Order: sequence, then C-alpha cells, then structure tokens
Amino acid sequence: MHKIGFDNKKYIAMQSQKIRDRIDMFGGKLYLEFGGKLFDDFHASRVLPGFKPDSKVKMLLELKDSAEIVIVISADAIEKNKRRGDLGITYDLDALRLIDAFRGIGLYVGSVVITHFNSQPTACAFEKRLASLGIKSYRHYIIPDYPSDIPLIVSDKGFGQNDYIETERSLVIVTAPGPGSGKMATCLSQLYHDHKRGIKAGYAKFETFPVWNMPLSHPVNLAYEAATADLNDMNMIDPFHLEAYGETTVNYNRDIEIFPVLNAMLEKILGVSPYKSPTDMGVNMAGNCVFDDKAVCEASCQEILRRYYNALSSVRQGMSEEGEVKRLELIMNKLGITKELRPIVDVAVKRAESTGAPAVAIELPDGTIVDGKTSSLLGASAAAILNALKALANIPHDVTLISPTVIEPIQELKTNVLGNHNPRLHIDEILIALSISAVTDETAALAMKQLSKLKNCEAHSTVILSRVDENVFQKLGINLTCEPKYQTKKLYHQR
Repeated sequence: MHKIGFDNKKYIAMQSQKIRDRIDMFGGKLYLEFGGKLFDDFHASRVLPGFKPDSKVKMLLELKDSAEIVIVISADAIEKNKRRGDLGITYDLDALRLIDAFRGIGLYVGSVVITHFNSQPTACAFEKRLASLGIKSYRHYIIPDYPSDIPLIVSDKGFGQNDYIETERSLVIVTAPGPGSGKMATCLSQLYHDHKRGIKAGYAKFETFPVWNMPLSHPVNLAYEAATADLNDMNMIDPFHLEAYGETTVNYNRDIEIFPVLNAMLEKILGVSPYKSPTDMGVNMAGNCVFDDKAVCEASCQEILRRYYNALSSVRQGMSEEGEVKRLELIMNKLGITKELRPIVDVAVKRAESTGAPAVAIELPDGTIVDGKTSSLLGASAAAILNALKALANIPHDVTLISPTVIEPIQELKTNVLGNHNPRLHIDEILIALSISAVTDETAALAMKQLSKLKNCEAHSTVILSRVDENVFQKLGINLTCEPKYQTKKLYHQR
C-alpha cells in the first residue's frame, strides 16, 4: 500500500511564509537560488509520500505577485550541446521549455542570463534566438580564479564586468536547466550591483535535500545521497552551524566546502554576512511537514533500492561507472536494505526462469503482484499491464481483452511495412489497441478505466526495456526497475 506521510498543504503554506519572512529580513528584495527541480519533482514525491511533484510550483504561485524568474544557462553547456538526462533535450531548448512552463501557470519570467560567456558562437546564436522571441538576455563573464580570488571577484573587474539584470519584483527566483550553470554566482553578482546602487537585497538558497532538520543517517537523506551517487555528493553535519549554535543540522559537502568563500564574498559585498552557516542560508521547510516517519522511511528505502537497480542497468549500458554502484551498496548496507524489500523482483525472475523468456511483474496498490510473460503477440511489459488492468477491474485472467485479429494486423504493419524486426506489441501499441476495442467492448472499456490506478505502482523487468516501454511506464507513474541484462547478446541494442 502507498502510505502517505507528508502534509503537502502544510508544506505549501509554511514554505511560502518562510520565503516572505526572508524577503522582509533583507529589507524587501531577495535573490533565491533554486536548486533541484521546480517542475515534476518525482524524487521528492517518492521519498516523501504525499509531496506532490508540482508542490514547489504551487508554493511559488502563492507568491506570484511578488516573484519573477531568472533562468541561468552556461555558454559552455550550450557550446557542448549538453543534454538533460531525464528529458533528452539540450539545455538551451530546456531553457525555452521552462519559460513556456512558467508562463503557462502564470509566473513572470524576467530574463535569461548566459554565464561563462566568451563569445561562443552557439551562445551568440542563442542570444539572437531569445531576442527574436522577445526575451531579454544578459551576459555574465568568466572571472579568473573564481571562487578563490575574492578581492578580484568582488570588484569592478569581477562581478562588476557582468551585465546588471534589470528586475522588477521583490522575489527573484534564480533557476537553471541543470547543475553547474552558475546560479549562485548570478545571485552574488546581482547583490554586488544592487549594493553599489544603494538597493537593499539579500541572498538565500532553496534545496529540498538533504533535509537539514532530519538526522544525517535518516533514510530520506540517504536517499538523496543515492540520487546523487553519480556526482559523489555526500551529506555532512554542518560544522559551521554546530559551532555557531550548538545545534546539529545536515547539509551536503559542496555547500559546506564553498561556505567560507561565499561568506567572505557576502562580507565584502554587504559589509557583514547575514549568515553563520550553510544551514542559515536555506529556507527549506519540508522536514517540518512529515507526520508519519515510518511511511517516509519505508518509501525512502524503496527509492534507494530502485536507484541501485537503475545504476546496475546504467553500468550495463555503459552510461555509468562501477563506483556509483559501490556507493549505493554502502548506503544499502547502512540501512540493511536487500532485494527482498522489493518482492516483485523474485516474482519476475521466477516467471522468466519458468518460461525461458523475459518477464515483468507489477505490484498493485493493495499489494497484489501480477506478472506478464513474453508471447508471440505481446512483449512482457504489455502483457503485465493488461494483466494488471484485469486484476484492478476484477476481470477473470482468462478473458481476452484484445482479439488476436486486432493485434495481428498491427504486427504486420510493424514488420512488413515499417521494417521492425520485433513483431511483439509494446505497451503504447497495446494501449492504443485496447482503447479502440473499448469503443465496442464493455470489458475493454472497464479495463481502460483502471489506468489511473497504476500510478505509484512498482514494476520490475528481467531485462532492460526499450525506450518506448520505459517511457510509457514513466507516463503511467509506475516505478520501474530492470535486471542489468539485455534480452539478446547483440552488441547494438535499440532503445
């Protein structure tokens, strides 16, 4: 069962008020560096069950009359054609996507800042594209010896050479398509320029994880380490906060390492730093909204196990290093997590062994586990989805939802016309066939109505799935893991 352990309504209210308080603390203007995902934060929704993927956006909507968005993108990322791993699109396209998404919900996007600018041709082309779309853009330049040479950085030859971003509102949300974009430097540059102009302004940071007021070894915080195992990030006790207040709080290594430098910059800009620790800088209230710690711990352990399987598959595909798996194994050992925590793994593996072909198992909301085998008509994923829909609708297992006479022409189209080698139907194809059948078949229509109930279900495949099936699982909200092997021994595997 998917137990709720997080009060989302309380979170939105507390978080928006905390940001208002921080704006007031600085006299009316705040640059808020926004880490992590603003949209579709599925990691947070998985480890804090009850947290909605769009919670942060809804929180910002509480502040929309006083908020504007500044999107930061590195010219180097544009030049290198850097892509978001989850969406598969380049950072420059994602910047445009973010603008559309913010505007679509009524948030004001003020401008785009191109950092690390050095007249890169692709960055100049992106500037022109923004101008043609009516979007203001600004240039921020490379500062030698950043962040160590503080006298140079906080001077007219450092931050002073950057374009001053014209902002209109009291809360400036500084966000980016991905890490390494220069969000913090952008905020500090603005503080420098505002201070020279006599404008009172401050800086704060919003990061959902690690949760500062949960223990260092709490599964929620260890799940964050699991999520960033590829970056080699680690959670740490904030030594600055402990020394200043005698209070134990949690932060992560990069913020702790950069704090002395950041603090020195704030002192140089403002005269006195408003913060005594990295924890002081944060405004995250998520830890105050957990009401069922057991549910949150269980969800976080499940997430760590999913990350482990995903890392194994990623290594098998040549996209990750073995070190990532080793780090995840250490986290699992710390919490005593084994594959037995994910019962669908054993069900899927045993089904594959009995049939000699790939299999998929799905755990339904009530804990029931159904599976699907590979057949001449259907791939294991498609079969498992159909069997899950039957179970949810109390349709007998032996009832055929889609006639073979409907499936066979689709197979012929795939193989004889479109040139596919695999005649078996993927999930998207079987759902289209089911939706067509539902027009005239009440049983198929009943099965179709169950699709929304698959959200937050767990699934495991005994082979690495095609990109098509993987995407449909994601769209249905099913948490998928795979065994780290392919169905065939070919060298090239089409995703």
